[in-house]
Amino acid sequence: MDHTADVQEISARVADFHSRQQPFRIYHGATNSTRPSNRSLSNTVSTEPLTRILEIDIDRYTAIVEPNVSMGALVAATMVHGLVPLVVVEFPNISVGGGFSGTSGESSSFREGFFDHTVNWIEMVLADGQTGSELADNRSDLFWGAASSFGTLGVVTLLEIRLKKSQPLVELKYYVNSNMKDAVRAFEEASADPSTEYLDGIVYARNKIVVCAGRQIEQTSNVKPQRFTRRQDDWFYLHVERIAQSKISKISDGESSPHMDAVDYIPLTDYLFRYDRGGFWVARYAFRYFCVPFTSLTRWLLHRFMHTKVMYHALHVSGLARRYIIQDVGVPISTAAEFLDWLDRPDNFGQYPLWLCPLPPGSAGGLEGDPADGKGVNTRLLNFGIWGPAATTDEAGFVAQNRQLEHKVHSLGGKKWLYAHTYYTEDEFWSIYNKPGYDSLRARYHAQHLPSLYEKVRVRGSDLPGPHRGEFENGWKGSVKRALWDVWPFCGLYGVYKAWRGGDYLLQKEIPKKKAD
Repeated sequence: MDHTADVQEISARVADFHSRQQPFRIYHGATNSTRPSNRSLSNTVSTEPLTRILEIDIDRYTAIVEPNVSMGALVAATMVHGLVPLVVVEFPNISVGGGFSGTSGESSSFREGFFDHTVNWIEMVLADGQTGSELADNRSDLFWGAASSFGTLGVVTLLEIRLKKSQPLVELKYYVNSNMKDAVRAFEEASADPSTEYLDGIVYARNKIVVCAGRQIEQTSNVKPQRFTRRQDDWFYLHVERIAQSKISKISDGESSPHMDAVDYIPLTDYLFRYDRGGFWVARYAFRYFCVPFTSLTRWLLHRFMHTKVMYHALHVSGLARRYIIQDVGVPISTAAEFLDWLDRPDNFGQYPLWLCPLPPGSAGGLEGDPADGKGVNTRLLNFGIWGPAATTDEAGFVAQNRQLEHKVHSLGGKKWLYAHTYYTEDEFWSIYNKPGYDSLRARYHAQHLPSLYEKVRVRGSDLPGPHRGEFENGWKGSVKRALWDVWPFCGLYGVYKAWRGGDYLLQKEIPKKKAD
C-alpha cells in the first residue's frame, strides 16, 4: 500500500470509533515509554505501516517522513545526502512521531528546543476521521496542541522535519567540574560559543559533574575516532566517568574550572546514539538484579540485551519498571544547584549518575502552545534525567517519593516531561498544564471521546510496586506465572526470554472473561 491508502484506512477506523464515541489508543509497534501498555486489538488504531521516508529535499534541508520512521533510519537516510536532523533523539529506535508527540529533546536542544520545534508541519487524521494536512500553516493551534499531547487529539500521519548539513565527526570536549555552580558556568560559556552544536552533561556525584560540548568537523587523518556503538566499545557514560576520575583530583588541588579536560573525535552516528548501549546507564541495574558482575567481559557477552529496544521490551513484559523512579524534569538553571542538593539526599533520591541537558526559554513542554507567542516558561531550563531504583518498594513510600519530587520541581518553577511516570492528582495536573486551551482544542476538533492527556499519562494502581496485579492467560502457563511471578528472579528471566524471542509486547492479549455461574 502507499501513503494515501494507509491514511485512508486509518481514517476509516478512526471514523468508526468516533461514530460509536469509543475511545482508542494509537499502536505504533514499539515504545520508549516505561508506562505499562493498555492497548489491545479492540481499542487501537494502528500506524505500524507508516515507516516510509517520502522525500529528502537537499535544497530546502527538509525531509518528509511518516511517523513510524525511526531516528536511526532517518539519520542513515539523511546522511547519504550530507544532512542530519536538527535534533536527533538519543535512541535509534525512537520514532519521529514519538519524538513529536512525546516531549523529546537531546544535546542539540539547547539551541533548537525539543524535537517538535524542528517540525515544519504535520498531516493528521482528526479524531472524527477527517484528514488535515500541513497543520502548522492553517491550524497552528492544533499543531502545537498535538505536540506533546501523546496522541490524545488525533493521529499524526506525516511530518516535515528540518535538517542541516552534516560532517563525519563530532569533536566532543569534556569539562570536569567539582560543583554545580561551575557546571552551570561551563554550560553558559559553551552555549555562548556559536560553534557549539551539542551540549549535555552527566552528574556522577555532587562534586563530580562533566559538561560535554561538541561540534561537527570534517574527517581528519591525524586522530583516532572514538566509537561507542560496537560490541567491543565502552559504554559512553563509563568512558566519560574515567575522564572525570582522572581530572577531579586536579580541581580539588586548586586548578581553575571550567576548563577543557579531554577531547574525543566521534563518528557522527556513534555520537548521536552514544547512550543506546546501556540505555544511558539504566542497564547496569539489570546486572544488579540478576547478581551478574558488571565488567567489560559481561557487557561484551550480553551486548545483544544492552540496546534500548531490547531493554524496553524486557521492562514491559517483566513489569520491573514498577520498582524504579523514572522521571525527566526541567528546572530553571538558576535553581540547578539547589535541586541537586535536594536530590542528593537519600530520602529524596540519593543516586547517581544523573543526566543534564540545557534547554532554551519556552521549552517547558506539555501544552505550552506555539513558542513564538511567548506564553511558555520564559526562562532557561536545565533538564535532569532521574532514573534509578526507588528507595522502597512499599507502595505508599514509592508514591510519596515520586510526589515529593514532583512538588519540589513545581516549587522551583520547573516542569516534568510526561513520557515518564506521573503521580499528580487530576486537580494538580491541570493546575500546571493548560486545561482550558486543551479542552478547547478537544471540543473544536471532535476529540472529547478520546482519553485525556491526564488519563493517558497518570500512574494507576497496577503500575505501582507490590504483588503482580495483572491478568494471566488461562491454563497451566497462567498458573505457573501466577505462582512464581513475584519470586526472584522469575519475572526478570521471563522478560529477558520474551525480549530474546522478539515479537509484539505492546498489544495486550484479549483474555476471555469468565462466564457468570
